[in-house]
Amino acid sequence: MNAPSSPSGILNIDKQPGFTSMDVCAIIRTRLRRAGAPKRVKVGHAGTLDPLATGVLVVLVGKGTRLCEAMMGAPKRYVTTIDLSRLSTTADRAGEITQVPVATPPTRDAVDRACAAFVGVIQQKPHAFSAIRVGGLRAYDLAREGQAIELPARPVRIDAIDVLEYAWPRLTLDVRCGKGTYIRSLALDIGTALGVGGMLETLRRTAVGNYTIDTARTLEQLPDVLTQADLLPLPA
Repeated sequence: MNAPSSPSGILNIDKQPGFTSMDVCAIIRTRLRRAGAPKRVKVGHAGTLDPLATGVLVVLVGKGTRLCEAMMGAPKRYVTTIDLSRLSTTADRAGEITQVPVATPPTRDAVDRACAAFVGVIQQKPHAFSAIRVGGLRAYDLAREGQAIELPARPVRIDAIDVLEYAWPRLTLDVRCGKGTYIRSLALDIGTALGVGGMLETLRRTAVGNYTIDTARTLEQLPDVLTQADLLPLPA
């Protein structure tokens, strides 16, 4: 009996809140196996999204997993809303939140200047609750166990930060950036520059390279049985 052929291709997933990136990969693998894919069909993703984040998650299947490094190096785009009046131990809504007293909220001009200062190649210190590996373990796992995590700053590239809306205390930004940029760290850094708080309220990835949110599909929009015909072709 011939072994089942292994599908290869790409899925542009619009990840919904509550799922980890690996949750999505596991669900995709199960649906591929329902169509006869091998039990160990390879499924991976090109860049982690936190459970609270939504948006473009590029899922790689079969031979597509070989493209992981190239895909992770592709430009990214995010839309995020930042609460400048609060801080969080995780820099988002999942952590322990404290109110920051602000006598005079920053003006729009001050916000624009602060954002502009972070465009270019900057030194960014990843938050303790990040996906960076420390001794083989994710930093956020160590942080949740109560271990003090001090991650060194490293160079990242931010191509543009556009202010979409500012109505104190909420600031909504469209951020275009390179590999390894942490938006939660950017939120905190902008708040620090303004002398206020800074935590993510929402985060949505709208593009990874040529894969954009307008062509992404949620898990609910995908069939329960995934075949080769459901996958996008690998780039030439």
